[in-house]
Amino acid sequence: MGRGNRGFVDFSLARAAAPSNDDAEAIGSTWLVGNLNFMPRPIAMSRSSLALDNLRAVVILIVLAFHSVLAYVKWIPTGSSGFDDPPYGWRAFPIVDSQRWFGFDLFCAWQDVYLMSLMFLLSGLFIWPSLVRKRNWGFVRNRLLRLGLPYVFGLVVLMPIAEYPAYRVTTAVPGVADYLRHYLALPFWPNGPLWFLWQLLALNIAAAGLNWIAPNALKALGRWSVAAGQRPLLFFAGLVALSVAAYLPPTLAFTPWGWSNSGPLAVQFSRPLLYAVYFFAGVGIGTGGIDCGLVAADGALARHWALWLAAALASLFLWMGVTSLTLDGSAPIAIDIASDLSFVLACAAGCFFLIAASLRFGAKRSPAFASLSANAYSLYLVHYDFVVWLQYALLASALLAVVKGAIVFAATLILSWITTRAIQRIPFGARLIGATPVAIAIPNFRLRSAELYARLREFVSQ
Repeated sequence: MGRGNRGFVDFSLARAAAPSNDDAEAIGSTWLVGNLNFMPRPIAMSRSSLALDNLRAVVILIVLAFHSVLAYVKWIPTGSSGFDDPPYGWRAFPIVDSQRWFGFDLFCAWQDVYLMSLMFLLSGLFIWPSLVRKRNWGFVRNRLLRLGLPYVFGLVVLMPIAEYPAYRVTTAVPGVADYLRHYLALPFWPNGPLWFLWQLLALNIAAAGLNWIAPNALKALGRWSVAAGQRPLLFFAGLVALSVAAYLPPTLAFTPWGWSNSGPLAVQFSRPLLYAVYFFAGVGIGTGGIDCGLVAADGALARHWALWLAAALASLFLWMGVTSLTLDGSAPIAIDIASDLSFVLACAAGCFFLIAASLRFGAKRSPAFASLSANAYSLYLVHYDFVVWLQYALLASALLAVVKGAIVFAATLILSWITTRAIQRIPFGARLIGATPVAIAIPNFRLRSAELYARLREFVSQ
């Protein structure tokens, strides 16, 4: 089966990430894209909970960095196809800069392998408490508001703004009216990073449906997860086996890189079932309890983080080497299968390493990480617009790729942070991200004037 030369990895639309401020259950719907709180912060948060809270901050930084440097990866061809021309390469790379650095290729390749699967796994961790609290229909209704509403808002408002620079670099008529005409004529709705929202919503609904049809199924999954979590290698083997069954058939049918080109729901055909495996793995871990299974802070996974780092790097380079043999589209089916199997292995190893490292080193309180974690959803929601426009603004600059990537990342983080704070002060914006609106202090000028007048009289009478 030929896979073509679409690139080393479809860094494309691999974009990566509740709820209420008073319960941890809500995080199950939107581990990265929920509300201002990953989980409540009691006075004595468990070490596992603290490590996972900090992991959320790490992940949002990786997401911002990933998108910030996509314009500077080395293997992308400099020339870009037209805005209306398949395969619509601008969906993956809205801006393609002439300045490149191979280090960004390695970084982005690694994130493309494991990051989204990790996000789905972590998103499943707190599904069970949420189902217990809200019941099935209440759970679904809540998820429709917290995931569906931001998804629609992003498609209608954020994505047209984000993709405008991609149109400007591919046309001699860069006017807004022309852009909107071409944009609306596309056979699909550009999703950018927002595809994660609708797929996560679908999995949340599937979890609620399973709990309604078979109320004991998630409990059984939780018991198995606790038992297997005591032996990370057993859990790893089971995860890899299920991932092979979920990933290999659609990949052989559609190639690893194929994306949908119609409708409002963007989907990479080879991965939805893989993401479902990781999501329900997270559901099982969370149902069994995060302090007594695979993600226990003092468990075997955390103790052997260095071994998982070695496994992650070895499997990554194995996948890169085998995949390089498939890029011209002439590799035999055996090589294609070997590439797919090595991807599954690298994906699981990368997830295990990042979780293990977070459990080993991240169970410490950090004001900066706590703040990033608390605002991760709104940072995720708005950052892509800043990324693309900053990359576009730097196109004519002769700065090195490393410098450009650093500028885009730092400026995106700062601008997204400012926007986040502003959103929290707008009632609709706060509702959109599930946050409590931040009250704006309005000075009482009448009281202030009276106070100043009284002080003036006191001074004059002396």
